[in-house]
Amino acid sequence: MYAVVEAGGSQIRVSAGDTVSVDKMSGDINTEIVMDKVLMISDEGKTVWGNPYVKGASIKAEIVGATRGAKILVLKTTPKKAHNKTRGHKQHYTTLKIKEIIGG
Repeated sequence: MYAVVEAGGSQIRVSAGDTVSVDKMSGDINTEIVMDKVLMISDEGKTVWGNPYVKGASIKAEIVGATRGAKILVLKTTPKKAHNKTRGHKQHYTTLKIKEIIGG
């Protein structure tokens, strides 16, 4: 059984027992959260599509940790001048352990 869930502005395919990284979510470590934006559920060949979300479906997950991604450097140059500007960015991520998929 697997599901496609919307988390942090992206769509992620999850199954029970998976560990996934999503954009930063609010919550403390070792707390359980419920995600109700389920787009699709598939179980043994039977597929349920949402319009846009599957009614009555949810996913229980536990927040395992919070990390930051690799640094991305952004270089801005001004043509015909001796001026360069360098900036860096590190994205915050939340690691989730999927416990259970509740079908709709």
